[in-house]
Amino acid sequence: MPQPLKTKIQHILINRTDAIGDVVLTLPMAAYIKEMLPGAVVSFLGRTYTQPVINTCAAVDLFINYDEIKKLSQTEQINYLKEKKIDIIIHVFPNKHVAQIARAAGIKLRIGTTNRVFHWFTCNKLVKLSRKKSDLHEAQLNLILLKPLGLASVPSLQDIIEHISFESRALLPPDLAGKLSGDKFNLIIHPKSHGSGMEWGLDNYAELIDTLPSDIFNIIITGSDKEKILLTDWITTLPGAVVDMTGKFSLPQLISFISQADGLIASGTGPLHIAAMAGINTLGLFPSVRPIHPGRWAPLGKKAEFMESGTVDIKPISAEIINEQIKLWKK
Repeated sequence: MPQPLKTKIQHILINRTDAIGDVVLTLPMAAYIKEMLPGAVVSFLGRTYTQPVINTCAAVDLFINYDEIKKLSQTEQINYLKEKKIDIIIHVFPNKHVAQIARAAGIKLRIGTTNRVFHWFTCNKLVKLSRKKSDLHEAQLNLILLKPLGLASVPSLQDIIEHISFESRALLPPDLAGKLSGDKFNLIIHPKSHGSGMEWGLDNYAELIDTLPSDIFNIIITGSDKEKILLTDWITTLPGAVVDMTGKFSLPQLISFISQADGLIASGTGPLHIAAMAGINTLGLFPSVRPIHPGRWAPLGKKAEFMESGTVDIKPISAEIINEQIKLWKK
C-alpha cells in the first residue's frame, strides 16, 4: 500500500493526452494519489474526446482540457497553469509541449521518464521506465511514476482493479435505452478497433453470432461513425434480430449504454477497457504479439477476461471457445 506523504501538497496534475484505452488504464492512478495525499485535488489533463471517460472517475476532481490550452498564446498557457496552483505534474504520456509549459509555470515537482530527452530539461524528478521491454501491464507501468510520491512497490493487477472508481453520469434517452432488453442477455460486440488492436475478423464474429440463440441473447453491434461505413454491408448478412447501433452514440452515451449491458466482446480498443472499468462481463481478444499482447493491455475489471491467440502453445480463438465463456457469464 502507498504511504501518505507528510509534505503539504494540495494539487496534483496527471498528464495523459492520448487515446481512450490509455486513459482508462491511467485513471486508477488518481485513486492511489488520493490515498497518498488525503485532501489533495487531483486533476487530469486530457483531450476533448477523452473527457467523458475521465469524468467517470470519482477520484478525479477536475478535468483540464489540453485542446483548449493549445488555443491560447504561450504566455496565456503558462499563466493558466500558474493560476491552477499545481504542486505536482506527472507526465504519464510524454508530451514535450506540456512538459515545457509546466516547467515555465513553475510547478514545483515535475515527474517524467528518463527515456525522453526533453524530460531531462523540463522535469526535476526522473523515473527509469521502459515500457517496450517490460513484462508489466500498462496500468502497472503507469503507477511506477508514483514512486517519487512514496509508492513502495508496483501494485498487483487485483489491487489496481480495487482502485477503479467508475461512475456513469450520462442519462440514456429512451430511444437508446430501449435497445437494451429486459429479459435477454444484452451482449455488445464491438468488432473494429480504429487500428489500435489486431482485430479478430468479421467472419469470426459472424460465426459466433450464429451460435448464440436469439431467444436468450440480445446482440448489439457498436462502432463509431467511421466504423459504421466499414460495417454496414457486413451487418446486413447477420440474423435479423441483431441490433445495429453503429454510429448511434455520443461517447458519454456509449459509456452509459455499455455500463447497462450484460457483456461486451472486442479486441484491444477503448470500449473494451470502458466495459471492464464499468464492471460488466468483458472479454478481450488479443494476439500473442508484443507490444499489443494481453500481458500489456488486458482489460482490468472485476468481470474482465481475455483470450489470446497466435502461438503454437495457445489454441486459436474460435467461436466455440468464446461460446463456452459466454455460457459461464449466463450462469
